[in-house]
Amino acid sequence: MKYFIYTLLILSVAMLIFNAFHIDFNNILSQESSGALIGILSSLCVIVLMFILIVSRKIKQKNTP
Repeated sequence: MKYFIYTLLILSVAMLIFNAFHIDFNNILSQESSGALIGILSSLCVIVLMFILIVSRKIKQKNTP
């Protein structure tokens, strides 16, 4: 499970970087950039959720005797 979590983190960071290159900064809210913005937001959600999972697993390990 540990390797799966870190693999998801690496893939989401890669997706975030990939989508960041597809944004047109002159017209951010255009139709072409909307897909990249959605990809960036979903990548950030995955990163936050995986860090929450990592912290909760560390807390669980500390509390189990």
